[in-house]
Amino acid sequence: MVKVHGRVTASPLQYGGGGGDYFWAAAEAAPDKTFIAYQGRELTFAQVNHLTAKTSAWLQSHCQSQPGDKVGILMPNCLPYVWTVLALMRLRVIIVPLNTRLTADELQWQLEKAQCKLVICAPETLAKAKSCTTKFLLFPPESQLHPPAAIDRFARPALAEDFAIIHTSGTSGRPKATVLSYGNIYHSALASAQRLGALPDDRWLCVLPLCHVGGLSIILRSLIYGTAVELLPAFDVDAVNRLLSEQPISLVSLVPTMLQRLLAAKQRGWNPRLRLILLGGEAARLSLIERCLAEQIPVAASYGLSEASSQVATALSQQLREKSGTVGKPLPGTQARIVDEQGRTLAANTAGEVLVKGATVMRGYYDDVAATNRALRAGWLRTGDIGYLDADGDLFIMQRRSDLIISGGENIYPAEVEAALRQHPALDDALVFGLPDEQWGQRVAALVQLKPGEIVAVNELIDFAGQRLARYKIPREYAFAKLPRSAAGKVNRSAARKTFHAAIARR
Repeated sequence: MVKVHGRVTASPLQYGGGGGDYFWAAAEAAPDKTFIAYQGRELTFAQVNHLTAKTSAWLQSHCQSQPGDKVGILMPNCLPYVWTVLALMRLRVIIVPLNTRLTADELQWQLEKAQCKLVICAPETLAKAKSCTTKFLLFPPESQLHPPAAIDRFARPALAEDFAIIHTSGTSGRPKATVLSYGNIYHSALASAQRLGALPDDRWLCVLPLCHVGGLSIILRSLIYGTAVELLPAFDVDAVNRLLSEQPISLVSLVPTMLQRLLAAKQRGWNPRLRLILLGGEAARLSLIERCLAEQIPVAASYGLSEASSQVATALSQQLREKSGTVGKPLPGTQARIVDEQGRTLAANTAGEVLVKGATVMRGYYDDVAATNRALRAGWLRTGDIGYLDADGDLFIMQRRSDLIISGGENIYPAEVEAALRQHPALDDALVFGLPDEQWGQRVAALVQLKPGEIVAVNELIDFAGQRLARYKIPREYAFAKLPRSAAGKVNRSAARKTFHAAIARR
């Protein structure tokens, strides 16, 4: 057992010789302990072990996959998803999680980009799988899975081997195919445990899609820790509030908008075993953090990205009380620095591009040498995010570099403008971006989402923003519509631009 920040970790977090040992070490140490719960059904490590062996045998009988093959998973959150991931790990097949919300064309592009040999689907996604040219397999009912002659371990991958190809969310353009190794996943789990702690009886509520690194990492970390996961098919306000009140949930990962909805609908207190709400995916509003701190809700602000296996930095509640707006120090084993456009390291409290380095950083983008070379320089990952480190080494994230607006030579950070607009009582949310402008280079525009039943004039919003922002930062053009979001709950800026222009065209 290893002590982490005064807490005892759930299992010996020492490398056991191969990526496949993540699962087996926990299963062998506590085979009768609950590993996963789903819609009232609980399965122990031994039971999941048995189902994984059945799934491995089923896969081999249908596709004869070889180590290094790529296999897509097109399923909603469900138990077979977990068994499929574990089975592919045992077969040393590279996992390619696919978003069930993709269009047929988007799905085809990702399957071709990753060179998938096969895609495994569920009844809900069968029609979409059939629309693609890649061979598909429909996951059978559990009763039709038959055990192999012996439940062996198959070949076990090493840390250096590729584990998965994770497509980035594509909220600002075409998704990239991020290649993560078993070592990336392992070191990410270790670093997260050192920052968040890991207790033997932890139960992590997973409401994020397993096709995203934020959801999949919960399953993988729990495998490594030997702790339990409560899996939901999707985020549902009533279901999550009920689980947080009635079940011994100790951790939950959420996008900030999910937490806002939970708090708005909350009617009962959450159980006292809840020790951490990990916020990520996008920046949390300061008002949300302040409310959580005032109500003693154990919130943590996290910064991460697929290319770094999820978490890069995390600030726990105490740090958030001491420093408003920080995402904390980089996790153990991860370095961060801030550079200018020429790659020169900047002084403390000076904004520039955030670079990160460490064992969690991806190997590269699949089959895209040019993009990999742009993103990785001497082991440093160019995140594309604008931020700064203070004198204590705490990280503050300001904006995606690609979202930065430059108008008349002035840098305008959309997050600052969005925060000002959200203070208007009629607005539920706002997204700001730049439009081409012959005179200024770019001008500021806003897509705003009104609260139900509210109406507001554009001139009123201009005046409201003018009281809080410098003149050059004020949005002069507005469209009113619901902000488009990804399956993980993140605002999709690329889609939002289309929504803005469509709304303007309808006038």
